[in-house]
Amino acid sequence: MMLCLTRLNATKQRGMTLLEVMVALLIFAIAGTAVMKAAGEHLHNVGMIEEVTMATWVADNRLTQIHLEGRWPPQNNQKGSVEMAHRTWYWKQLVKETADKELRQVEVEVRLEENAPQAITMVSTYIAKPARNP
Repeated sequence: MMLCLTRLNATKQRGMTLLEVMVALLIFAIAGTAVMKAAGEHLHNVGMIEEVTMATWVADNRLTQIHLEGRWPPQNNQKGSVEMAHRTWYWKQLVKETADKELRQVEVEVRLEENAPQAITMVSTYIAKPARNP
């Protein structure tokens, strides 16, 4: 009688079929690919955010320099470069007239390559003509 029960239990206990294993592996492969893609996109976006942040700091520093120079009108089409975070950043400033003759708009564009077609960031400010002392 014991022998019959052992055979009966052995036939009820069965493992996964090859097809079930293959389906499970496919599901894990798809899930793993999705996780890797999301992680890669996240790392790419973090790099872009870092670039834009640094470029904005370069532009803000240049605009602060222009304010401190106090030159009227500010010089147009100036170019330069600056080292920040172990990179060379190239900036270009553009001065535009406004409806008010005593006010100028100054835009600073920042690039990682001097002749890059598109700027990483562009920051602008307004500079007023200094008041004359009587």
